[in-house]
Amino acid sequence: MAKRKLIWTNNAKIQLFEILDYFNGRNQSSAYSKVLYKKFVKEALVLIKHPEIGVKTDFPFVRGLIVDNYIMFYEITLDQIIIHTLWDTRQNPVNLQIK
Repeated sequence: MAKRKLIWTNNAKIQLFEILDYFNGRNQSSAYSKVLYKKFVKEALVLIKHPEIGVKTDFPFVRGLIVDNYIMFYEITLDQIIIHTLWDTRQNPVNLQIK
């Protein structure tokens, strides 16, 4: 089987940079944001080799991978891993939109 390609949706990219920007402002430093960014990237790359590592959701083919206080929601296809959303678990779940 060919190696799956990792795809970040525009929504996921926006959420990632909003999270990092928030911590840059809150901490007046980019140190924590850099650490958090590396964790997100590392876990996303793990999905290429082990796509079913995340927890199943109510959406077909969508799984959630816990990264610190966040859940990375992603979809598995034959040739891609599509990251749809980064969700801060401290938020109200009523506002969660995966796709």
